[in-house]
Amino acid sequence: MELSRLVELNAAYARAIDTEKFEEWPDFFLDPCLYKVTTADNVAQGLESGVMYADSRGMLQDRISALRQANIYERQRYRHIVGLPVVLGEDGGTADVETPFLIVRIMHDGKMEVFATGCYRDKVRLDAANTPRFAERIVVCDGGRFDTLVAIPF
Repeated sequence: MELSRLVELNAAYARAIDTEKFEEWPDFFLDPCLYKVTTADNVAQGLESGVMYADSRGMLQDRISALRQANIYERQRYRHIVGLPVVLGEDGGTADVETPFLIVRIMHDGKMEVFATGCYRDKVRLDAANTPRFAERIVVCDGGRFDTLVAIPF
């Protein structure tokens, strides 16, 4: 898969979240898909648990519905800094890709802090319209400390 298409996919993904267009977020995924947020320690130990988990676009859409209508959390937004993707391999039309990220969280009062650093471990395929989509996105965070409520997707 062309590197430029992977860069565009990651840039559009981050922009949708950073501009709070959360309803667009599930559209970056195929259906079925896998989305999981975990830690580097969990990955190193072979532990499957994650802070956030979805295995279909419907589950991603439900997460956004809950975010908009049910969850109560302190107003915040993110700013993603996404590095260049590295294609680790390709097999049967699926690209295995790793991309580093840094997310700054901006609170309603303007306070900013590094929220998470890590890498996206993705499996990317083209959909029927020849558009790259995530078949799998595993968000591997360097640190293991999170707020009790992770409201916004990474």
